Amino acid sequence: MTPEIEDAFAAIRRDHGADSIGRVERMLEPGGGGPRHPLQKGAKWILPGLSPTPWHDSYAHPELVPVVEALESAHSAIKEELESAWTVQREAFSDYEHYLARQENWKALYLYRGGRLVEEAADTVPTAHKVLKEFAVDTEKICPLLESHFSTLLPGASIAPHCDLWNFSINLHLAVDIPDGCTLTVAGETRSWQEGCCLLFDYSFEHAARNDGNRPRTCLLIDLWHPETTPPERQALTVLIEEIRRLMGD
Repeated sequence: MTPEIEDAFAAIRRDHGADSIGRVERMLEPGGGGPRHPLQKGAKWILPGLSPTPWHDSYAHPELVPVVEALESAHSAIKEELESAWTVQREAFSDYEHYLARQENWKALYLYRGGRLVEEAADTVPTAHKVLKEFAVDTEKICPLLESHFSTLLPGASIAPHCDLWNFSINLHLAVDIPDGCTLTVAGETRSWQEGCCLLFDYSFEHAARNDGNRPRTCLLIDLWHPETTPPERQALTVLIEEIRRLMGD
């Protein structure tokens, strides 16, 4: 660890107790994440002690229920604004730049990125921006290391099986506009989105998506802290990843 990380970790231990970030420190040891599910082996970091559950009931975690309820209640307005943006402000959607590759048939409209809200999105998709701010950003449920965006997969497009970087955040999808023939596979189990409802899954497990329909598929994605992580752990993980990114020049 760098001196900056060591100093930050020491301050967190002073404020929250000697064992408050023990799982984060174990994660950084060789093999410290402990045994992995075979379909998690592509993830870079596994925080030990989190339930190795690929699919989560979106209403099972009290911390996240207000986010789910707010998104589902606002679905109609969110879909209407999304459709307007796709029709008249297509330039607001960019090719999605996943860490694996850029895909021209996978479009993104960002609401939160680089640790902050994308203020321009408040004019384009005001309802989604407002719900995100009030229920995920202001409440610090969003993982500031990642993002929130409308994810639009064009007809015939697919996202290859892959694991994301870690298990200490979790991916929430609001199914905004879902044609027939769209699927999401996580840890070998394939499901379909139900328009207007949320899906929640651990994307440290291998996952993939397809749009075999005849029009674009759009979900609103939000990267949230895994509900089994603690506030001191979230603080330590934010310091750790931001320092690693700084050293890597990201």
